[in-house]
Amino acid sequence: MTERPNHGSRQRCLARAEVAFKKNDQPRSQQRGQRFTQMLGRSLVGQGENGGNIGAMHDQDSTVDYAALKEKIREAGQKLGFAAVGVAQAKPGPAVEKMREWLAAGRHGEMDYMARHAELRADPQQLHPGTITVISAAIDYLPHTKIVDQPGQAAISRYAQGRDYHKLIRSRLQKLADAITELTGPFGYRAFSDSAPVMEVEFARQAGLGWRGKHTLLLSKQGSWRFLGDIYTDLPLPPDAPVEEHCGTCTACLDACPTGAIVAPYQVDARRCISYLTIELAGAIPEEFRPLIGNRIYGCDDCQLCCPWNRFAQIGDAEFSPRHGLDTATLIDLFAWTEAEFDRRLAGNPIRRIGHQRWLRNIAVALGNGASTAKAKEALQMQSGHPSALVREHIEWALAKLDAAPDA
Repeated sequence: MTERPNHGSRQRCLARAEVAFKKNDQPRSQQRGQRFTQMLGRSLVGQGENGGNIGAMHDQDSTVDYAALKEKIREAGQKLGFAAVGVAQAKPGPAVEKMREWLAAGRHGEMDYMARHAELRADPQQLHPGTITVISAAIDYLPHTKIVDQPGQAAISRYAQGRDYHKLIRSRLQKLADAITELTGPFGYRAFSDSAPVMEVEFARQAGLGWRGKHTLLLSKQGSWRFLGDIYTDLPLPPDAPVEEHCGTCTACLDACPTGAIVAPYQVDARRCISYLTIELAGAIPEEFRPLIGNRIYGCDDCQLCCPWNRFAQIGDAEFSPRHGLDTATLIDLFAWTEAEFDRRLAGNPIRRIGHQRWLRNIAVALGNGASTAKAKEALQMQSGHPSALVREHIEWALAKLDAAPDA
């Protein structure tokens, strides 16, 4: 799989994804060189013995040391709370063909936007004309290290237990762009946080932020509990070097996947992935996968929980701390939420976008996979008259499963 399947709001957010595109009356290169020199003086500008500027570029920007500028950008990113910032050329390379093969095999399931905007992913120039460089940034989000091992507790992917990452990361990318503007003067850019057809993992890999793990997520020696964001820009920054891969012969993520969605190293069939089944899939969850979902009601972290490199992960930004008790809530309590409660409590949370019906669908399956208790059956029966046929069908399945199991 080319990108993670568990964040499918990219296309709905496309209209909001553009942070800015600055246009200048002067030639952009002239303004950039003038402002850059004024702001930083000689700290980033090479000086020749006769007062000439030393630079690799033979144009009006020849006074700008873009390698030094890149380090200033990295420093600014770290001050803003990014765990890592790197630079890549705006060329996805061989990853494009792998994406096309993945789409041709139908492994994207109902995520039609993946195919519809494939060429925008393949060519950053189509998404934002003038792009030659990608600034890739990562932010740690691990909220805690608790394990949901009780079947009556709701297992919610850790990334979704707190604030919606889209807005927070876009805000920080905007602040980073503002910092760059202070260094260079106005420049052309567009910022994204899982909100447009961008090959985030590939650019992060090229930018040296990590390597692509066998589960297809970005992995580093600091683990994989990281959000990614990108700035497409016309700044000719020198690219960073990719880091060496360190998965070796490990197959922990393949072995741990409950539904066998990681069909081979570096290949994910989204149609089998619990994140896809509980988030992206709009209709009924195939019965063959329902027992395998366990108590997971939104996403799945199993391929990350088992990864040896995540032993070195640090607790992430406090902005992503759990809210509304989503790290400790029981299935029965969450199943009792009305649609109004769902909308109110999950305002500003990524879960809200799946809607109340899919929320109940998922919890019904999880209840059916739990202990056959009177409380679980009562909770399901209370919702058995729900107006949604989708919800009713999953409740019926869950009740039949509990009735067939020995009482707890």
